[in-house]
This record gives sequence, structure tokens and C-alpha cells, in this order.
Amino acid sequence: MTEKKEMILNQIRHGLIVSCQARKGWAMHGSEIMAAFAKAAEEGGAVGIRANGEDDIRAISQKVKLPIIGINKSWDADKRVFITPDYDSARKVIEAGAKIVALDGTKRERPNGETLRSIIEKINADYPDILVMADISTYDEGVYASDCGADIVSTTLCGYTPQTSNIQGFDYELVEKLVKNLPRPIIAEGRIHTKEDALKILRMGCHCIVVGTAITRPEIITSWYAGELKKMDL
Repeated sequence: MTEKKEMILNQIRHGLIVSCQARKGWAMHGSEIMAAFAKAAEEGGAVGIRANGEDDIRAISQKVKLPIIGINKSWDADKRVFITPDYDSARKVIEAGAKIVALDGTKRERPNGETLRSIIEKINADYPDILVMADISTYDEGVYASDCGADIVSTTLCGYTPQTSNIQGFDYELVEKLVKNLPRPIIAEGRIHTKEDALKILRMGCHCIVVGTAITRPEIITSWYAGELKKMDL
């Protein structure tokens, strides 16, 4: 691992990465809005930002000094989401300013006959100082991603793939198993809603955590409060 990769890993160690993402049609959609969220996160003590797409990554990189985890989300005909599924989508976010590129770490078929291993090898050859993170949903996928050469393994897709659709909350057992058995830094992401959740996960040995909805989705946060108030018999 290069010195620059080590430096980024040390910079985010035991810290909070804030996911700043909003799709078209959402109230917060727009690169300027995402850059403002990222700046606010930096001012609040975040150690990194996760962002989607070239435009948002470029706008955020001009606003903050934090390392950015860049992704390129895509959807297939069955509306399944893929995280940076091929080399070209990875190249675009790297060129936009991402220091870490997150790839789909599942075993699903990818465009152009590419494989996770071939994409990682090409990124390492063309961008040797860029960290490669694999977003996985199961322990077996974590092992697969690690074997393919991913620098980091993240739990991002747990609960969002067919084989994990029955999982509703954060999967503590998955993190425990990954931390215990994989020789890679493990990043926890997905359905982390409270400070207590974050502390518990970090104490399990995760390198750092990513929080999105509970910080950057005001419409969802509002619905949590509004839903609870509606339950009250006043």
C-alpha cells in the first residue's frame, strides 16, 4: 500500500464519514446543496464525505478539504442499484476528485464482461494512490472482495440485495465476523441512526463509520419525529 493510501486511512480512522447524496426528484437534489451539506459536515467534525456522481464530487471537492469516497450509482432494467459497477464509472469519480472509490463488491454480473478483480487491478495500475473500497452485503462477498484486492470492505449494501432483503436494521453480526476474519479495514454503513449505534459499532473494531440518512435526509428525519407524534394520545 502506498504512503498516500496509508495517510488517507489514518485520516479517517475512528471517525465519522457523512454521506451527502440526493437523487433527482428529492428536495435536496443539486450539487450546490450537496456541497453545502458537506461543508456543514466538515465544520461539525466529519473526517470524510461520501458522494455520488461526478458533478457532486467536483462541487464538494471545491468546498471541503476532506477525503471523498466517490461512487457512481446506476440502475438496471429491474431497478436494482449498482455501485460503480465498471472501470469507466470508477475513473470518472476519481478524475472528479475522489480519494477513495467505492465499487459494487457483490458477485453480480457487470457491464462489458469486467470482474471486480480486473477493475481493481486497472485502478491500481492507473491510479496507485487511490483507495478502493468494496460495498458488500454478506460475509462471503466481503471475503470475495478482499481476495480481489479491495483496500477496504464496507457493509453498505447489507439489506439492499435480494439475499439480505430480510435484514431491517444494522447487521452487527456481519460487522463482527468481518472485523474478526478479514485482513482489511472494515467500514460500517447503513441504518446507523444514533450516536449510541455509532459508538457500539466502532467499539466492535470498525475502522470508521458512514452515516447518511440520519444527517443529510431532512425529509426522513422529519418523518421520524412526525410519525412518533402521531402515535401520541393528547
